[in-house]
Parts: sequence; structure tokens; C-alpha cells
Amino acid sequence: MEDTQSVVILIDSTASKIRQLQKAFAELESQRALTLNLRWKELEEHFSGLEKSLKRRFHELEDQEKEFEKKTRKAREMLQKREAGVVANEQATLVTLQEKRDAYVFAITNALEKHMKSSSQQPADINCNLDSVELSSVEKPPDSVATKNISEDVKSSFENGNFKVRSYPQLLKLCEEMDSEGLLKFISDNRKNLAALKEEIPWALKASASPTRLVLESLEGFYLSEVPHVDGKKDSNLLGLRRTCIMLMECHSFLLSNLGMVSISALISEDIKDKAKLIAEEWKPKLDSLDMDASSGNSLEAHAFLQLLLLVLLLTSMKNNFRG
Repeated sequence: MEDTQSVVILIDSTASKIRQLQKAFAELESQRALTLNLRWKELEEHFSGLEKSLKRRFHELEDQEKEFEKKTRKAREMLQKREAGVVANEQATLVTLQEKRDAYVFAITNALEKHMKSSSQQPADINCNLDSVELSSVEKPPDSVATKNISEDVKSSFENGNFKVRSYPQLLKLCEEMDSEGLLKFISDNRKNLAALKEEIPWALKASASPTRLVLESLEGFYLSEVPHVDGKKDSNLLGLRRTCIMLMECHSFLLSNLGMVSISALISEDIKDKAKLIAEEWKPKLDSLDMDASSGNSLEAHAFLQLLLLVLLLTSMKNNFRG
């Protein structure tokens, strides 16, 4: 009997404890769900904030890209306009220079025709700056100021035959020895006394065995083809050499214009005339490729080519005139 009651009490107690355990488990589950719900909300807010931040940064980058493309487009348009302007300026400069070249050649040709008409009576006065050539419509190269006119006293001395090399005997010696390199160096070293030097150069050239050949040989260093990296527009030594070559050609023209036809015929041979023509043919393509900037030293090349052209025309006309 007692055992039965004990069993009933135990069963009731067990059922009560089960209910308590169930209630405790239910409370635990409720707390767990609440905790998980709080954590999820925190995670959701965190990732939502990241998404908004990324979207904002993305839009900023898009705006920067659009701004960059806008600036790039404007810069490209500006560059294209400048390139078009440069091309137009180059074309205009090419046309202007070609007109000047044509004017030079036309003026030189007219001067030679006048020279041919008067050569049978008296030598024409062609000074070292081509003053006998009417160039009023043509702009003279800026570097021509480096070579002044040979004085009237020197011209008179040539006519009278009483001029001598007094100040620079070394100049006479170099011409007699046909030393073109030494002659160029001597003139370059004495450029401070250029005025006095120019008055004696024609007479010194006259003392050489072949003045024309000596002058043509001096032109070999005008274009330094063996030194391709030398900029002829900036190298001061080369610019000085070119000025010296131009002066020699000018003084040579003065010498020829003040010699008698018999004396000139003895100085002019076919090989010398061919050599002058060959140099002119070699120079012409170089002149055609210039960038047309007169301030860059190209005017020296144009001036030298015109002097060489005048020399070729003089040699040809005088030789033909003597034959006639």
C-alpha cells in the first residue's frame, strides 16, 4: 500500500518536474530567439551601411570619370586647333619663303644680264654684300649685317693694281698655299678685326693659284654630314664657320667682278665650274627641308645658297662670254 502511494507521489513529482523543465526550455528558446534577432539586426545594419558607402563612392568615381573625360575632350580639341594653326602657318611660311627665293633668283638674273652688257666695257661693281643686285622687294637675311661693304678705296686699289696685304701677311700665305682649312680658322680667330680683314681678303685670294677652287674647298665643312647629331641652328662654332664661308664667297664675287676678262678666263676651268654646280645640287635638298624659321639660323643657309648660286651663274656667264 505504502509502495503504491510512493509510486503515485513519484509519478506526480516527475510530471511536475517535466513541466518545469519544459517551461525553462521554453524560456531558454525565447531568450535564444531574442539574442539571434538582435545579432541579425546588427549585422543587417552593418552591411546596409557598407552598401550605402560603396554606392556613394561609386557615384563619386563616376562623376570624376565624367569630369576627366570632359577635360580630355577639351584638351584634344584645343590640341587639334593648335595643330591646324601650326600647319597653316607652315604652309604660309613656305609660300612666303618660296616667293623670296624666286625674287632673289630673279633679281640675281637681272643683275647678271646687266653685268654681261657692261662687262665688255668695264668690270661691274659687285661688292661683298650683293649691293649691285636690286633687292628692294626682298627681305635681306638678318645675318648679312655681319658682312659690311668693301670700301671704295679697296675698289679703287683693285682698279689701279696698287693694293697689298699689309696687316695680315699670314692671310696671304694661306691663300698662296691653297690652305682652305687654315684660311677658315684664321678668319674665325680674327673676327674681332673683321672690317680690316675683309679689305685684304680679295687681294689675298687673288694671290692664290685658283681663288675659285680655294673658296669652293672652304665650303666642304658648311654641312657637317659626318656629325649627324650636331644642330646647325644652335652650334655657335658651325654658325661662325657658315658666316665665314658666306663672306669668302662674297669677297670672291667682288674679286671676279674687278678682274679683267683675260684674268678671269685663266681662273675658270670646266672642272671648277662643275664642282660649283655639284655643291649647289647637294645643297638644294637641304635648303628645301628647312623649318623656315629665320631666327633659328636657317637664313645663313639660304644666304649661302644664294651666294653659291650667284657664283655658279657668274662662272657660267663669264666663261661663255669669254668664248664668245
